[in-house]
Amino acid sequence: MPEQKAFGHFFLPGPTEVRPAVLAAQDGPMMGHRDKGMEELIARVQPGLRAIFRTERPVYIAASSATGFMEGAVRNGARRRVLSLVNGAFSERFYKIALATGLEADALTVPWGEAHTPEMLADALKKKDYDAVTVVHSETSTGVLNPIRELAEAAHAAGDVALLVDAVSSMAGAQIETDEWGLDFVLTGSQKAFALPPGLAFGVAQPHILERAAGKPDRGVYFDFLEFEKNIQKNQTPNTPAVSLIYALAAQVDDIMREGVEARWARHEAMARRTYEWVDSLRERGVDISVVAPEGNRAPTVTCIRLPEGITGPQVVAAAKAKGYTVAPGYGKTKDEWFRIGHMGDHTLEGLEGLLAVLEGVFLQ
Repeated sequence: MPEQKAFGHFFLPGPTEVRPAVLAAQDGPMMGHRDKGMEELIARVQPGLRAIFRTERPVYIAASSATGFMEGAVRNGARRRVLSLVNGAFSERFYKIALATGLEADALTVPWGEAHTPEMLADALKKKDYDAVTVVHSETSTGVLNPIRELAEAAHAAGDVALLVDAVSSMAGAQIETDEWGLDFVLTGSQKAFALPPGLAFGVAQPHILERAAGKPDRGVYFDFLEFEKNIQKNQTPNTPAVSLIYALAAQVDDIMREGVEARWARHEAMARRTYEWVDSLRERGVDISVVAPEGNRAPTVTCIRLPEGITGPQVVAAAKAKGYTVAPGYGKTKDEWFRIGHMGDHTLEGLEGLLAVLEGVFLQ
């Protein structure tokens, strides 16, 4: 078993580092998932979850990775034909899920490291009849932040088109206004900016998504949103919940509320800005590195950095590991050319400075 290090050294862009107090919260006793105690626990976390999602709707809780709710989004929220905005590995996964559910689906693809614009979406929706659009808000493979507010406006301007949003590495770390921005379904996972262990997925469905689900007899069983809606009204889950993880969730939601959702966004933004400044300072000293995502479309939770010739992503990871820190190489096809810093969850500027000092030694040795 790996040795438990002091908090503040694990900057993987998911799963992110979990504070010892949150891990310890999982030690609560087991209980039946229809017991009063379980209902009280779910009721306890709902106000905080709604505040984080910025919604008046109930927040569904599933014992699943976020990929489960990606499939649920399509099975419940898409009727005929899906347009998937693809700009990285996880948005491509959303597209593949749409195809796998048997729906017609097209990909509107831009190169890795770029964002989609509302004009691109509006143009695509004029050319073909789609009733749902999938999009990843923060593409963890590239560090790009898509403009989901404007994309939602473009989708809705085209008619009865639902925007299905993967907010896995943005929720609880970047501004997302679920209700105000008209996001039709939003999902996330526990292991990113929530800074919880992996194994929980959260989602918010607007009422018209439930109307769509009611008309789909092939929406499946495990991720049937009508069952989630019926059960959450009773502070229950449709299936056996991950009891220990929900204890941790309750502890973490309490801490997030103490920090404040907007203060949490600001802390993430400050860590991202510091990372960009660090990259710029190295480039000024002759190191040919750069932030992959363009200014104005950078995720505050993860930064992807393009490497100079002669050093690879795995080499950076190994050098950081030798100093007690964890970062990630590029994802998939960019494994060698890029590396990624996950400055999300409960990390701080002070902790980030320690990592950047170590990485600086890698490039300026």
